[in-house]
Amino acid sequence: MNDKPNIAFIGGGNMARALIGGLIRNEHPADRLCVSDPNADVRDRLVELGVCAVADNLKAIEQARVIVLAVKPQALGAVARDLAPALRADPLVISIAAGVRIDTLRRWLGGHARIVRAMPNTPALVQAGATGLFAPAEVGSDERAVAESILRAVGVCVWVDSEALLDPVTALSGSGPAYVFLMMEAMQAAGEKLGLDAATARLLTLETMLGAARLALESNEDPATLRARVTSPGGTTERGIAALEQAGLRDAFDTALKAASDRAAELANMLDQA
Repeated sequence: MNDKPNIAFIGGGNMARALIGGLIRNEHPADRLCVSDPNADVRDRLVELGVCAVADNLKAIEQARVIVLAVKPQALGAVARDLAPALRADPLVISIAAGVRIDTLRRWLGGHARIVRAMPNTPALVQAGATGLFAPAEVGSDERAVAESILRAVGVCVWVDSEALLDPVTALSGSGPAYVFLMMEAMQAAGEKLGLDAATARLLTLETMLGAARLALESNEDPATLRARVTSPGGTTERGIAALEQAGLRDAFDTALKAASDRAAELANMLDQA
């Protein structure tokens, strides 16, 4: 497959625009990208990027070797069924719709085999995303490489060996940004209770989160080692960590991720019946 194939995006929302912007920054020709979206304002914004933008899904995929399904999960069934008769050229289909299993999508697409399922997260909007990918055996190594190159335009990618593992991927990285935002809320609020003004507490919280993540990424050491290194015996950090442990922070994350993973499976089961 051409390493700069014609790509059609079905849906021009935030994630699709992030992927398109990332591809263009990575020197994918804009004239090989086409997007369909029913909203004229969305299409106008996409045209400003230099890509083709149309209202008709079937028109968008006419020349496509790759189709990225970027619509809401609830809408995907109807969209996929409309596309099915037009998939004669056997394009690679990449779905970024949360919770829609490949067997379900294959049924909606009339038995189409070459499908990759992707679970990106919202930091992709600032090219700092993390995406989990799965493909069945029918998808070859070249197609996998193409799918990865598209999602890598907005961050890092990891492949999982089983589609079922996309449920914990959803729980960890798909929902993960919200957990981090909640921690930011809590840290900022705690700082304000101790007397810091809101702006100072916010800045210190955000920069601390960013700096800690960057240090963890660049040091190649596990978080436990980094935590121990900054936890002096009898010091302030040790006291704070002990309070978090006593409050059950680890158990809270175990519970949260299990609940989110279970819910991802429940939603997929519901969509299977559609």
